[in-house]
Amino acid sequence: MNVDAINQAYLFLIFIINGILIGIIFDIFRILRRSFKTSNLVTSLEDVLFWIISALLIMYSIFKFNNGQFRLYIFIGIFLGIAIYMLFFSKYIIKISVKIIAIFKRILSFLFKIFYYPINKIYTVIKLLLIKPIIFFIKQIKNTFSKLKILRKSSKNSEILNNKEGF
Repeated sequence: MNVDAINQAYLFLIFIINGILIGIIFDIFRILRRSFKTSNLVTSLEDVLFWIISALLIMYSIFKFNNGQFRLYIFIGIFLGIAIYMLFFSKYIIKISVKIIAIFKRILSFLFKIFYYPINKIYTVIKLLLIKPIIFFIKQIKNTFSKLKILRKSSKNSEILNNKEGF
């Protein structure tokens, strides 16, 4: 077999693998969308990020393995790899991944509840024993200063009145 034909078959296989990788990256974003609710802006940013990652992967592979030469069989290999992945693997990987993420979300929620309860109780005790008395003390000081200001104003007013009456 011709060395050039073997090299092209090798490159075709590399770009089929690239297509499979692009399919996996695409599914990662699909899994994240199914597992976590996101806004339209975040979804748009994820789409842009997917295309940037895919383009960088393709460009890297073209320059690394094919000296920067674009050939039709490269793109056929990429589309074939994406098709193989989507037809045979995507459905199962998405189902399994979404279930795994759901299990992790439940575990994290359970752990959060376990740690939240005692921390919330400790906070409540600290709030009752420390924060409320401090706030009460600060309010008392503010009230005292307010009363002193009122007294000072009223004493100034009475002094002014006394001075006016004395004239």
